[in-house]
Amino acid sequence: MRVFLGTDHAGLELKSHLMQVLADEGYEPVDCGAFDYDPQDDYPPFCFAVGERVVTEPGSLGIVIGGSGNGEQIAANKVPGVRAALIWNGSTAMLARQHNDANVAAVGNRQHSVEEATELVRLFLHEPFSGEARHVRRIGLLSDYERDRHRPAGGLPTQTP
Repeated sequence: MRVFLGTDHAGLELKSHLMQVLADEGYEPVDCGAFDYDPQDDYPPFCFAVGERVVTEPGSLGIVIGGSGNGEQIAANKVPGVRAALIWNGSTAMLARQHNDANVAAVGNRQHSVEEATELVRLFLHEPFSGEARHVRRIGLLSDYERDRHRPAGGLPTQTP
């Protein structure tokens, strides 16, 4: 499986580590940058690159890394077709795949040791989507909204005072 990885300066060392670990485990890691340490670089372009590559290559997954992972998740989710999830413990890593069919994981390098972050990425990559009807339906609602920008029936009602 091809795995696209991207980060700004905050995750450069973790990305390099993951590139090697994933290659050793039989994945095909692809480096989407950053390639050099620049404390003034911006994370969105690297996250967009990961998201665009994942969306255009079905069956692939992506990993975006930053200090907290929050901004990286937000940036990746701006790419139509990306379902990026912030993974911060084993349950969130597995549920992102099982229930949400997340295709990009966001990891906060400053939130975890290298060992912890590596294990979170492994859990995310190893976990399959459950395919349960309720999850398929919910992902469909997200995709429909992303495409049409129309809230589906059954959403929360609005009230006026």
